[in-house]
Amino acid sequence: MDETVKPLRIPPQISVYADKHNILHLVQSMLSSLVIDQPEDPITYLISLLQRSTFDIPRVVLLGPPAVGKHTVAKKLSSELRAVHVTLQSLLSDQSELSAQTQNTEQELPAELLVRLIQQRLNQIDCFNRGWVLEGIPQSRLQALSLQQAGVIPEHVVMLEAPDDVLLERTRGKLVDPLTGDVYHQNFIWPDDDAVAERLETDQSRTERQRLADLQRYRREVTGLSSAYQHILKVINSDQPHTDVYQQVLSFIRTRSYCRTPRILLLGPPGSGKSHQARLLSEKYKMVDVCCGQLLRSVAADGSDLGQEIQPYLDDGRPVPDSLVLKVLDERLSRVDCSCRGWILHGFPRDLQQAKSLQQTQIQPNRFHLVTRPAPSSEVQNRLKTRPEDSAHTLTHTLSQYRTHTAALQSVYPDAVHIDADQDPRSVFETLESLLTAH
Repeated sequence: MDETVKPLRIPPQISVYADKHNILHLVQSMLSSLVIDQPEDPITYLISLLQRSTFDIPRVVLLGPPAVGKHTVAKKLSSELRAVHVTLQSLLSDQSELSAQTQNTEQELPAELLVRLIQQRLNQIDCFNRGWVLEGIPQSRLQALSLQQAGVIPEHVVMLEAPDDVLLERTRGKLVDPLTGDVYHQNFIWPDDDAVAERLETDQSRTERQRLADLQRYRREVTGLSSAYQHILKVINSDQPHTDVYQQVLSFIRTRSYCRTPRILLLGPPGSGKSHQARLLSEKYKMVDVCCGQLLRSVAADGSDLGQEIQPYLDDGRPVPDSLVLKVLDERLSRVDCSCRGWILHGFPRDLQQAKSLQQTQIQPNRFHLVTRPAPSSEVQNRLKTRPEDSAHTLTHTLSQYRTHTAALQSVYPDAVHIDADQDPRSVFETLESLLTAH
């Protein structure tokens, strides 16, 4: 075959290496940072990015109405993540020349001035190296869009919520530690330290009317804020113990969205619907559907040297040796479409030895190992009786062989997700899809 017309191949080990070291996420992060910050010296800038202790620097925006508990959560979160806690008050109290300009206005800060203040703070070395938690900012959709245009783009946005009557009750019992600025409440959050409890003061910074106006202003803006961050937003109910609220926030912040090309292995007995589910996944997510049996027949028919080796086994109804199967799989799964779009492999492996042989190659399924449980034997046999040679005896033997090897296969893939295939195919697909997207 002419070398110039052979399909372009990307060795499977490249994808394995990229997954192991999160290369795609690294490149994406570096490129987005470069485009957003537009440094004068790109090389030095990229070197400084790579020299960070971790590339997963937290960039968090914490939003919510007055008295919802933003300050308490943000302060604790900043401490645990070792990130910089940034509030509107801390921005205005900064001694910079830009902050001094804000002292000349008693009205709400113009969006342009607020964005410049935030940019100035987030560009400082501590925020660059440790990340940041932005509390209560932005306060409107206009501010959110202005921040995005300026390159201030968070990775996680948390919006705390609670009913208005709960929020108003919290404002009435709000207490502040004058030394630390920590916020407590006479009913909901009380300090463990008696010395702290003794020095707490009632919050008198806002009147009842002002607090109600603040809440109403937030309600007017919340829809716009939510839409500005809809793809990275998590809404958490704050009307529950504050420790539970914090754990939910922390759990969300610690989720990372890494770019990984899916390499899915579908296991299951004959007639359990693997081919149908693979086709549905392929149609919706554009992954390459790789059925081992169909692939072997296709290679045998193409007249290649490898196909000529395989054809006699197919003619005689004998199993194709694993060494030949692995050569075929290696060639197909290393093509550009599989490397770029991902793949779904089914029909191989069928037993422990095949599974171990697959593990020793560079054909490695990543985080998705999905095992379908069989439907009742009678239903499986009805599904499989599609060819004249599919006798009841043959089908019974095939199913018996699968069940013999099931436990061994599961030992090779202990993290496999089990899906009950004894239900409507659309329900099976919805379950499969939810598991895939959750990862």
